[in-house]
Order: sequence, then structure tokens, then C-alpha cells
Amino acid sequence: MENIPFARPFVGKEEEDAVLSILRSGWLTTGKETLEFEKDFENFLKAGAGNQAPNRNENSTESFFCMAVNSATSGLHLALEAIGVGKGDLVLVPSLTFTATAEIVRYLDAEIVFVDVIENGYHMDPGALELTLKKLSKGITKDRAKAVIPVHYGGLPCDMEKILEITKKYGLKIIEDAAHSFPSLIANPQSPVPNPQSLSYAGTIGDVGVFSFYATKTITTGEGGMVVTRDKKIADRVKVMRSHGIDRSIWNRYTETRASWYYEVVAPGFKYNIPDILSALGRVQLSRAMDLLTMREEIAGLYDNAFRNDKYFTIPPTGPGDARHLYPLRINLEKLTVSRDEFAMKIQAEGVGISVHYIPLHTMPYYKKRYSLKDKDFPETIKTYNNSVSLPIWPGMTKKQINRVIQVVKELALKYSK
Repeated sequence: MENIPFARPFVGKEEEDAVLSILRSGWLTTGKETLEFEKDFENFLKAGAGNQAPNRNENSTESFFCMAVNSATSGLHLALEAIGVGKGDLVLVPSLTFTATAEIVRYLDAEIVFVDVIENGYHMDPGALELTLKKLSKGITKDRAKAVIPVHYGGLPCDMEKILEITKKYGLKIIEDAAHSFPSLIANPQSPVPNPQSLSYAGTIGDVGVFSFYATKTITTGEGGMVVTRDKKIADRVKVMRSHGIDRSIWNRYTETRASWYYEVVAPGFKYNIPDILSALGRVQLSRAMDLLTMREEIAGLYDNAFRNDKYFTIPPTGPGDARHLYPLRINLEKLTVSRDEFAMKIQAEGVGISVHYIPLHTMPYYKKRYSLKDKDFPETIKTYNNSVSLPIWPGMTKKQINRVIQVVKELALKYSK
């Protein structure tokens, strides 16, 4: 019986040709191809809902600064640094996320404040966020909160309207962790005239958005990411800091007529640039983005139909703009004789790759010890973690593979039914 991996990138001859063209060009590091990738990404975002509708908005005047980086983690780090987060500042992060969302706060010697997720969901709870901020606005933590990092989990956007309302009240910046969300659409709460054909992409609502192009994501460069902002000051800082704090890019130094060897270090920066080889891959993947989204939607639709009325499972919440990056199926454990961990292991034993998103960060030894965290303070996060398993959902899955996943999961539920 064929093993079905949890994830597999969808790449073909176009991607191969694009990478080979860079290998043969003599320029492998960050250069012209990366600049073109950034322009392509900006044009995609500017089109908004037009990318998914016949009346594509080619003439949009909305502008973004897009900076390609070597990972979403480095992009998040750059974003926080650019908005001025530093030692002793507080940054609010959901506990149900990958460690990158939180660890970048510690890179800057700032402190993390974890927030619970919504009931029966996966996103930061706006109510819990506001309650936490009220507590932080008193005593020794007064005026120390600087930013919030909402995570668009699994491709489904957060409630940005409520989060914006809360952050404006407390004067906080928003860094959107959009690692999962390309190309998720969302009604822009800041748009003066919202309408179905002028939706924005998740990751373009807050002060900065950061996308991931890791191997499992909706488009991939293998490793890589993109930082997006409308703020020129933030963009300028990110551009400098992603390449050692040098005031000239590599491409600029080797293509301009002035001395290629001369540059100035204006800040102690980082090595976060992305090479042209990966950008070439990203440009082809970006051109396929809507086709890849359609494939994911079809797989998710088959899963939805299979599990929607099954008493052993609850399908994930979704919306019309969901990128369907993950398919986190909730297991109604009260109807089974096994735990989630046992159920997940049994699925794997059948040759079906699965994952769990995520082990809550407040339970991890480093964060638990540093901040004296307890499960009782994050009840919804714990509930979601204990009951969810992520099923394979990747472009190129065959009907046979999808049906086998469904069959394995359903048969195991019947086998271990109470």
C-alpha cells in the first residue's frame, strides 16, 4: 500500500527551467531575479480580489513595499526590529503557533505575553487579547506593550476588525504572521467602502505582514519569505537590516557605475537576504498561485463532505477567502476509547502522514519556566491541541490518495468507538 506524505511541493519543468537559467547566468545570490520577484509579489497583492475574479484590478493604485528574505522567521525578526521593539518591551502572541512567532521577540530581548485562542477555533481570541492588555496597562507593565502578532492559522484569516479596534485603543503595532495565509482574502476593516471585489490579502492589513515560502506552504521557494508593508520608513529599515546593515544592496554595488567596493555599515544588521535561485523558483510558483489554491480547495471540499456529518469528527472552520493551507480535523474524543496522540499514531501506522499544529508554546520548557505558565490560563488552546490532527492537503494529491486518507481515518474511528 502506497505511503501518503503529509506534504509534498508541487513543482515541474517551469520551476526547473527557471532555476537552471539562474545557475547558468553567473549570478546566484540576491540580484535582479529577487527584485523581479518582489515586483511580481507587489502586483499580485495590489490586484486584491481581482486575482480571483474576472474583473481583475490591474489599475489598482494601492502600493506595497515587498522585501524578499530567506525565511518568514527572519522576516518577523526584521519587522519587529523595524518598528522599534527592544529590551523590556512586551509583544502579545497566541500560544497556538509555531515557535518562530514567539522566538523572534526574544531575539530583541523583549518579552512575550501569550494569549489564548477563540473557543473551538485556532486564532488569537480578541476578547482574551483585550483582557490581557487591560491587565498589562497597570503597575510595572504599564506602557510596555508595543505590538501584537496575530497568526492567520492554516490559511484562515483572523478577525482583523476586532484586533485593529483593540490595538488602536492601546496604541500598538500589528505584525501579521501570514506564514500560512497566502493567498487568503479578507475584508479590509480600514477600507472606506468595503465591497466583495475590493478585498485585501491577509498580511496586508496591519503595519507589517510576513509570508512564508517554506517547502510545505501554499507556494514555495524551498526556504524563504516576504515582508510586506505600506510604511516606507519600515521598508527602508528592513532593506538595510536584512543585509548586514549595509546601505547598498549587492546588486546595486555590482551594477552601478560608482565604486562597487564602497559601502557604509549604518547599523549592525543581519544576513537575511534570499538568493536569486530561490527567487526564480518563487516567481514561477507565484504565477501558479491561484491554480494551486484551487487544488487545495478541491481536496478540502472532499474532506469536508466526508467528515461534516460524521459524529466522530468536527471539520475546521473556513471562510470564502481561506487559502486551505492546513486541514486540522477535530476528533470528538468523548466518543472514542483512545487519546488524540494514540489516534494520530494509528493513522501514521497505516502509512498516512499527519501532523499536529501546534504543541502550545506555553507548555514548552523554555517559555513555561521563564513566564511561569499554566494550562488553566489557556483552556481553549489546550482543548484545540488535545483534539486536533492535521490531514495531508497538498496540490497533486490524487482522488485515490484522498479517499484512502478518508477511509483510514473513518475506519480507525469505528474501530476505537466507545
